[in-house]
Amino acid sequence: MPRIIDYYFSLVSPWAYIGHAPFMEIVQKHGVEVNYKPVFLGRVFSETGGLPLAQRHPARQRYRILELQRWREKRGLSFNISPKHWPFDVNLADRFVIAITASGKSPDVFLRRAFAAVWEEERDLSDPLVLAELAEQAGLDSSSLMDVVTGSTTEAIYALNLENAVAGDVFGSPAYVLDGEVFWGQDRLELLDDALTSGREPYTPSS
Repeated sequence: MPRIIDYYFSLVSPWAYIGHAPFMEIVQKHGVEVNYKPVFLGRVFSETGGLPLAQRHPARQRYRILELQRWREKRGLSFNISPKHWPFDVNLADRFVIAITASGKSPDVFLRRAFAAVWEEERDLSDPLVLAELAEQAGLDSSSLMDVVTGSTTEAIYALNLENAVAGDVFGSPAYVLDGEVFWGQDRLELLDDALTSGREPYTPSS
C-alpha cells in the first residue's frame, strides 16, 4: 500500500506556491498518495498562536521579504513579492480545490495554474470568473465544479480540514504530514524526501 501524505495549504500562501512543484516531484518519485487539505490560514493562526502578516513585528515582515527573494532564486521562479491582488479572500479558491478532489480528480494541474495566476500573473483569485477560467484551462468543467464549491459539502470539508490541522499540530502553510509527523514549510521538503527514502519511523515530540 502506498504511503499517504496529508497536504495542508492555502492558495493565499506564497510558500505553498513556491513548494508545490518540488513537493509533487517528491510525490511522483516515491509513489505516495496525497490528501489535499486546503485550510483557512486566518483561523489556523488564531487557534495556534500565530499572527496575520500585518500584525507581525516589522523585523519579521522584512525578513519574510528576504526569504521570498532567496527562495525565488533558489527555485528558479519569477514572481511578484507583493502581487496586485494579494492578500485576497481565499475562501472560494480553497473550496475549489476541495470540489475538484471531491469529484475524484487530482487538483494538481489546477493548483499550478492558480498559484501562477496569483504570484506570476497578478490575477484575483477571489473572482469566480477567474477561477472558472483557470479550471477550464486545467481541463475541468467549471460549471459543475462551481455548483459544488458554493454548496454545503465543501464548506463542511473546509471546516473539517481546519479541525484536523489544529488537532494534528499544523500551524502554517504548507505543512506535509507523514504518519503523523509534521514537516512545516517548503524548506522542509528535503527532510520529507529523506524520511520517505529511509522509511524510518516517524519522529514525535517526545522522542
